[in-house]
Amino acid sequence: MKNEYIPQLSEIRQVIRHTNLEYTFRMAWEGPVKPGQFFELSLPKYGEAPISVSGIGKGTVDFTIRRVGKVTDEIFENYAGDSLYLRGPYGNGFDLDNYRGKELTVIAGGTGLSPVKGVVDYFAGHPEECRSCTLIAGFKSPADVLFREDFAFWKDRIRVIQTVDSAPEGYEGPVGMVTKYVPGLTFENPENAAFICVGPPVMIKFTVQEILKLGIREEQIWISHERKMCCGLGKCGHCRIGSTYVCLDGPVFNYTEGKNLVD
Repeated sequence: MKNEYIPQLSEIRQVIRHTNLEYTFRMAWEGPVKPGQFFELSLPKYGEAPISVSGIGKGTVDFTIRRVGKVTDEIFENYAGDSLYLRGPYGNGFDLDNYRGKELTVIAGGTGLSPVKGVVDYFAGHPEECRSCTLIAGFKSPADVLFREDFAFWKDRIRVIQTVDSAPEGYEGPVGMVTKYVPGLTFENPENAAFICVGPPVMIKFTVQEILKLGIREEQIWISHERKMCCGLGKCGHCRIGSTYVCLDGPVFNYTEGKNLVD
């Protein structure tokens, strides 16, 4: 009988630096995985941390990690050719069938772009499978922008609004919160629109308010609750909100359900 707590060793195939604090680790992995799912990454003696999938390749899976604590500090000392331990994937992830044939808009704030990046990658690579695809991605400043090479590819395939909260004098790109760009969205058929919104809880709250003003129904919106996840198996209870276990029932929720997950 398989022990779900035992991780497997995975080689680091590539390390991509985005900022001083955020790197993507491309790990060897064989098996099914969906955008929005997460793995537990670990090192003996240091512990483990839940990290969202930020990219899916042939025989690889990406994790974009921010250096914020003991485990991630130690992970940053491991580079290409070294190994980390993985167990997963966990959670439900984003079901691409919910967005095929739709006028899809993805709105992400900061590192919230990581868990939804696989969705953007897929529809930028298969634009014929959705009616349209728009990405609105916000970062604190130009220095905090993630996935620069991916943005260059996306901009050739889908509509992209890449904005920053503040910028130095002379910066020529869009400036302002992501909520600034929601009112200007238009649709051929609002009933066929679909939204994904991922980021800090306060960003999700006010972004969804702007989406609803467009006449979009709550059931047309999906969000991701990536909070307090620990074991990934619904055993420790750290992610429990009421009767919902975020690591099992989520972290992706339709907004009709996710709006009630308040703790």
